[in-house]
Amino acid sequence: MRKFFIQLAMLSIALSIDAQDVRKEILSNYCLSASNYLAYPGPSQNKLTPAPKGYKPFYISHYGRHGSRYLIGDNEYDKPLQILSEADKNGKLTPLGKDVLERVRLLWKESYKRLGELTELGAQQHKDIAKRMFERFPEVFSGNVHIDAKSTVVIRCILSMENELQQFLLLNPKLDISHDASYHDMYYMNLDDRKLSSEKMPDGVKEQYNAYRKAHVDYSRLINSLFNDSEYVRRNVSKEDFGYRLFKLASNLQSSELRKSITLYDIFTPEELYVNWQMENVRWYIEYGACPLNGGKQPFSQRNLLRRIIEQADSCMALPNPGVTLRFGHETMVLPLTCLLGINGYDKQIEKFDDVEKEGWINYRIFPMGANIQFIFYRRNASDKDIIVKVLLNENEASLPVKTDCAPYYKWTEVRNFYLSKLDSYR
Repeated sequence: MRKFFIQLAMLSIALSIDAQDVRKEILSNYCLSASNYLAYPGPSQNKLTPAPKGYKPFYISHYGRHGSRYLIGDNEYDKPLQILSEADKNGKLTPLGKDVLERVRLLWKESYKRLGELTELGAQQHKDIAKRMFERFPEVFSGNVHIDAKSTVVIRCILSMENELQQFLLLNPKLDISHDASYHDMYYMNLDDRKLSSEKMPDGVKEQYNAYRKAHVDYSRLINSLFNDSEYVRRNVSKEDFGYRLFKLASNLQSSELRKSITLYDIFTPEELYVNWQMENVRWYIEYGACPLNGGKQPFSQRNLLRRIIEQADSCMALPNPGVTLRFGHETMVLPLTCLLGINGYDKQIEKFDDVEKEGWINYRIFPMGANIQFIFYRRNASDKDIIVKVLLNENEASLPVKTDCAPYYKWTEVRNFYLSKLDSYR
């Protein structure tokens, strides 16, 4: 027990230190300011903690976000291109504005009729995740074991699944694989909880957030660098909307093949990128974290998914060869599931917007493109009932709010009972 509390204390200190370093981290790597548009960076932890003596991995349960994609909305590329093109026709762009117009036009061309689709980089991310999973836990993939894979019915998720499965088959052609994407499974794979969804951003909280954003974000410098006529801008351009659209284009460019030749981060100052990230970090916390301002229940949107993970793990582990369970979906599942599990302290309830970052709630560490949560199960032999589990967030060992004497490993019975009790408490 003493060891458990020491671990909690160390985690708290680590989070505090991390929070202090976030600004520095973003300013040294602008891509991190992209929040959910961050291209999957891969694990930062190369060497995993060895399992207790005699224990070997025998089953993996996984939920992963699709890989890098193009932006989704019709106006994501069209609107900035339209605004810049119209201003150019009227002679209202600066030399930098004309240059940005050409870059936006390139992005528009690449993404034409590809909205929301998986990019080449997104496909590669999932091949790499599969390769590392196979190499880290070879015992699980030995012989003709079964992989059961399911995806939401969205094409980018299906293709993410297929790219992982192709890689697994290259590594072991004997694998027995089933894969599916059906509305039948959406009650847990992508639950549409209308009640919780309607409570994400109540009017009072929305007013607070909008005021907070208005006090911190100012696109005036950016706009003035692109347009040469302030009166034209006043009549034709919404600074807030246009500036934010350019920030999204800049953020998602790292998932495009054009990332090798152009950037849009250069039109923002480092401080502007950091502040834009701060605002997004708070917004994601409000809408999907355990934010007390809206009742703190948003993580329970993934209650069906977590219950399914637990029940399916119990069922699979009763088989002679449990194999692997893979699920592919979206950041809007991965993020609240992480918070529901309380991974790395992400179940915190934080009242003040300024404290979200200070408390170590950092969105890009949770849900980059390709984000994933892996439950790795261990036992000493096939008849062993003393099963332990560890959880990886984005392929890095993670902590759970469950007592243990051998972190990052936890007794499955205690993990199971802890979360079932939590799920049963939801009203």
